[in-house]
This record gives sequence, structure tokens and C-alpha cells, in this order.
Amino acid sequence: MEDRNIASQLEELRAQGLWRELRPLDEVDGAIVRSGGREWVNFSSNDYLGLAGSSELRAALEDGVSKYGAGSGASRLVCGTHRVHLELEEALADFKGAEAALTFSSGFAVALGTIPALVGSGDTIILDKLCHASLVDAARLSGATIRVFPHNHLDKLERLLNTAKERVLVVTESIFSMDGDAAPLREIVDLKEKHGAWLLVDEAHAVGLLGPQGRGLAAQLGVDQLVDLHLGTLSKAFGLSGGYLAASRQVIDLLVNRARSFIYTTAPPPALAHALCVALKIIRGPQGEALREGALGNMARLRGNLHHAQRKTPEAPAAIMPWLLGDETSAFVASRKLGDAGFLAPCIRYPTVARGAARLRITVGAAHSTGQIDALAQALQTL
Repeated sequence: MEDRNIASQLEELRAQGLWRELRPLDEVDGAIVRSGGREWVNFSSNDYLGLAGSSELRAALEDGVSKYGAGSGASRLVCGTHRVHLELEEALADFKGAEAALTFSSGFAVALGTIPALVGSGDTIILDKLCHASLVDAARLSGATIRVFPHNHLDKLERLLNTAKERVLVVTESIFSMDGDAAPLREIVDLKEKHGAWLLVDEAHAVGLLGPQGRGLAAQLGVDQLVDLHLGTLSKAFGLSGGYLAASRQVIDLLVNRARSFIYTTAPPPALAHALCVALKIIRGPQGEALREGALGNMARLRGNLHHAQRKTPEAPAAIMPWLLGDETSAFVASRKLGDAGFLAPCIRYPTVARGAARLRITVGAAHSTGQIDALAQALQTL
């Protein structure tokens, strides 16, 4: 049955240049993707270290399936917790320097489970304006009072802390997903300590890529032990899927009992947990260090090429570079032109970013060659 309201909404999306559709890929070969007989160099993936297609993780998944089977069988609190789930969580806690950790089916599920379980009516959540949608949705779901400070605006954050009552949770990302810039974590930690607030830092785009052993920006800045709640994904630099929350033992015990997105969903396959243990060992070891150097070196090369062309791009310590274009139509056309030139870099539009702030979100990883980097820089200069 056709719904006229839905049809009108779809037409409105098309008219505003906000139409989206899925892009099925037939094959992924490192930085090359193929579909429908065509191929592109992929500059949109969050697989920063190139582990998703690695022989090591392919073998780890096969080994995991041979040991544990294909599925987990139930939710974690029924009979879905396998020993390897706990081994992964213990390894993640050690990695993050926390007392304990809990894994979820996705990073989005971590936010939706954690924030409403820890704060509620009468409490206050203070978020950076550019926080990820999962953090915003979780804050709304909690029932707490929500306050938003302009992106990385420390003075406004302090004013909000001065007026907040009851328990206060400050929420920020370490590396912001659409701009690739960093939060001033040292200063935010100082403010939360001064005002007795909790701090949740989403390290989705930093863990595996930044800091000693890839432990993230907080560890790189030496403030990781002052962060109360470490949130991250296992679907970006880790090359697989899932998410985690690392914190005190008491917090993790509470989440096991109250985090609805943990309790009421089937546990991730134990074979996946087995492969994630392998991924974590790679990230913490010499191979991970070499991959980090490669990814960050590639981004530095791309920025250097574009600076030589006198095109300024926002500085960032990570592997994300926004190519700002403004209106949605310009971003869509630019993405199509890059596609015709053999590069995959989808445009990012409202509501993911603000209206008038449409862009290409360029991501660079360890799997890219210097030739591919140089060719992209040349193509961007023609837009």
C-alpha cells in the first residue's frame, strides 16, 4: 500500500539534494573496490589500518568458526556468553588501562546502552555540538537535562558546568568523525575534575590509530586515567565490528544489569570475539605501529600535496580530511566527478552535517599507495 506522506517525503529529499541510496560492492581488494564491472580507489572507508581484508583476520575468523561455530546462541545473560567474550573484554580493559570493559554489538549500541543506564531524570548531560548521532540519541533517551556547547568551546562548557545541578556527564569525541579535528581533552579533563563531573570520551576514530599502542588520543595526551568512560568501536581501525565501554568495575557491573542494548540482544558470535583478540594483538604490536605510521604518513602526504596547491584544509591529527564545499548540490556533483575519475568519496550532507556545510569526507589509510594519494590530490585540485 502506497503512503502519500512517505511519497511526499521522498520527493522532498530529492528536491533538496538529500537523496541517499545504498552502494553494493562486489569486491574489496585493499584500497580498491569493485562494483558492476567498475573499480574505484576507496577514500571513504574507516578501515584505517587495512585490517578488514588482512590475511591475519581472515584466518582468525576461520579459526574462530572452527572452534566456536557460527553463532552465539542467545543473549549474553542467557547462555550467549562464551569464554572468549570475557577474554576479549579483559584484553580491552588492559588495553585501555581500565578496571573492566564490556562489549556490545556496535558502537551505536554502546552509547544507547551506557548513557541511559548511568544518568536519568534530574541529571545533566553536556555535549559538544558535533557529537555523533548515537551520543545525541542516547542523551535524549536517558531523560536527563541536555545542554549543548559550541564545538570545542571551553568557556561555554565551563559556564554550563557552573550552572548544572545533580550528577553531570560531559560527553565528547576525541577525534570528530566529520571534521577529523581533536577535542581539547586536557582542558576538558581539567574542567570536569574542577566541577566533579563525569566524562565520557568517544574514541571511535582514534583508537588503534593514535597514542601508545594505538590506545587513543586520551592516552597520547596522558589523561586517559582521568577519563571515566572510554567508548570505542571495533569496526574501524580494528577492521571488524562491535563496540566497547571501558570503565570501573562498578560501572561495568551496572551496565550488565541495566544497559538495554546489551541485555536484550543476541550476543555477537564468539568467532568474532576470537578474531578481535587477534586484531588487538596486532594493533598493540610492531605490526600495528607500522600500520599507524603508514596511515598517518599517507594523510600527511595528501595534506602536503594540497597545501602546495594552496588549498587549505582543516588541520587534524587523524586520518579524516573534510573537503568543504558548502551546498548539497555542489558536494553531490563533486562526488560524482571524483567517481568518474576513479575515486570513491561520497558526499556528506544534512542531517549528518549542518545545512550549508556539505562536504566530501576523505579518509586515508595504511592500504593506500603513494601513487593513489598523489592521484587523488590531483583530482581534488580540478574540482
